[in-house]
Amino acid sequence: MLLKEYRICMPLTVDEYKIGQLYMISKHSHEQSDRGEGVEVVQNEPFEDPHHGNGQFTEKRVYLNSKLPSWARAVVPKIFYVTEKAWNYYPYTITGKFTCSFLPKFSIHIETKYEDNKGSNDRIFDSEAKDLEREVCFIDIACDEIPERYYKESEDPKHFKSEKTGRGQLREGWRDSHQPIMCSYKLVTVKFEVWGLQTRVEQFVHKVVRDILLIGHRQAFAWVDEWYDMTMDDVREYEKNMHEQTNIKVCNQHSSTVDDIESHAQTST
Repeated sequence: MLLKEYRICMPLTVDEYKIGQLYMISKHSHEQSDRGEGVEVVQNEPFEDPHHGNGQFTEKRVYLNSKLPSWARAVVPKIFYVTEKAWNYYPYTITGKFTCSFLPKFSIHIETKYEDNKGSNDRIFDSEAKDLEREVCFIDIACDEIPERYYKESEDPKHFKSEKTGRGQLREGWRDSHQPIMCSYKLVTVKFEVWGLQTRVEQFVHKVVRDILLIGHRQAFAWVDEWYDMTMDDVREYEKNMHEQTNIKVCNQHSSTVDDIESHAQTST
């Protein structure tokens, strides 16, 4: 098991980002879905928890064979997907399960909390992981490098400036003085209990998670003028439309194959 805590600051408030995170996830998923790969939304509906209150439950299938390194593609099927189940009780969310039927000893667990500060709360996960050793990783949306294939100047916080909020063109050290500022705190646990591969796989998955967090939070801010005036009803309608369009892009190539995969997995167990 490899546990890390990521802290990602943005020039937004927690109240503003309630809309922004829904918009970003939907648009990002749609953009990343192509040629039968990407994110299929299986379920997205209101959910009530006795402790956390009202929230939203989402189940997705993430198809990502081409994004795997060559050594991983050699041991997984051509049609490979991970099931994601998430519970959003904003400003607290749980991405409780990333699992794969072909890799029963593999899982990812992510807990997220949002606060209006610059990543200074060292006790935010005391109730979840107080005594667990973990590395704390700060991610700077303006200055950290992203993989070249994902770079867009229009989504670069060093160049982008919001017309609606006047925020942007962030410079090194912006987190020390910028107002407003908020932080996404993410506690990420990766498990791959296979002898000989555990360390390599867990480290690789954390690298992928870090890249996704960096890209996603850059986009959430760079797209702020698109979502800033939306209401919750507006963004839920946008989310619904994006999910339908994304599923069309992804599912047509996989529906019968997925049924075969799940049937095979049940037979095997």
